[in-house]
Amino acid sequence: MHKVFALVVAMLFCAIVGMPTAAAQSGVTASATINGHNVNGSDASDPVQLRPGQPADVAIELTNDGSRPVEVTQVELAGRVLGLNFFTYATTVDFTVQPGNRGTLHYQLDLTGLHGQATGLMGGQLTVKGTLGEQIATMPIVTDVRGSVLSVYGLFGIALFVLTVLALVDAAIGIARHRLSANRWGRGLRLLAPGIGVGLVLMFSASVARLWVADTVQWLLLAGVTAAVFFAIGYLAPVPGDDDADEDIDIDLLTDVDLLTDVDLLADPDVLTDADVFTDADQDIEDLTDGHTAKHRADELAK
Repeated sequence: MHKVFALVVAMLFCAIVGMPTAAAQSGVTASATINGHNVNGSDASDPVQLRPGQPADVAIELTNDGSRPVEVTQVELAGRVLGLNFFTYATTVDFTVQPGNRGTLHYQLDLTGLHGQATGLMGGQLTVKGTLGEQIATMPIVTDVRGSVLSVYGLFGIALFVLTVLALVDAAIGIARHRLSANRWGRGLRLLAPGIGVGLVLMFSASVARLWVADTVQWLLLAGVTAAVFFAIGYLAPVPGDDDADEDIDIDLLTDVDLLTDVDLLADPDVLTDADVFTDADQDIEDLTDGHTAKHRADELAK
C-alpha cells in the first residue's frame, strides 16, 4: 500500500516537473471565446461549458504589435489536473496576422470522445502555436465538462478513493491490533499515506461536484496539509503497549527493591545485635528453668 502511494506521488512529481512552461510570443496579444464565453474570464463560478458530441464555436483574436508576420498553424485546447492532461484537442489551421494588424480566427471544434475523457470542473489552457510548434499565445481556461463519471478522469478519482480507503483500513487494523510501531516517527509515517490520499480525494470530489477547481499548487498544498495532520496524529498518539510495559517495569523494580531490602536487613549490624539479644534472653530463661527443676528434685529427695 505504501509503495503504491509512493509510486503515485513520484509520477505526479515527474509530471509537474516535466510540464512545459507557457510563454507568449513577444508583441502578440490574444483573446478567445468558446460558444460566446470569454476564455480569459472563466473561473469556477463561470466556467466554459463543454458538452461531449456537440461542436464548440471557437473565436481567437490576435493583435500583432511586432515587426514580423504571425503565422498560426495549430490551436490546442487541453484540460489538465496535477500536471496531467486528461483531454487534448489539437486543430490544424492556416491563419496569418501581419505586423501592426489584428485578426480573428474562427473554427468549429469537434468534441467527439470527450464523454469518456473527463467530467466536472477542470482547469486547462488554450494554446496558439506557430509553424515550428512554438507557443504564440497561451490563455488559461476553466472548463465544465459534462462527461461521464466512468471517464478517464472519473476512474482516476475512483482509484484514488479506493487506495485511500485501503490505506485507512490498514492503519485502523494496525491501531486495533496494537501493531503500530513503538517509534513515534514510524507511527507518523504509517498514517502519512492515508493523509495524502484524503487530501487528493477531497480535491477530486470538489472538482467532480463542480464546487471548486484547483491548480496544481493548491492540489499539492491541501494534500500536504492533510498529510501533516495525519502524521501528527500518528506521531502524538500513545501506543497501548507502552502502559503495560511501564507496569511490568514497575513490578520488576518493586520486586528487586524488596529483595535488596531483605538483604540489607540481614546485613544490618543493629538487626543482628537485636537477634543476638533475643537469643541470649532465650538462653537465660532456659537456664533458669533448668535450675528450678534441679532444686525441686533435690527437695523431693531430702524428704
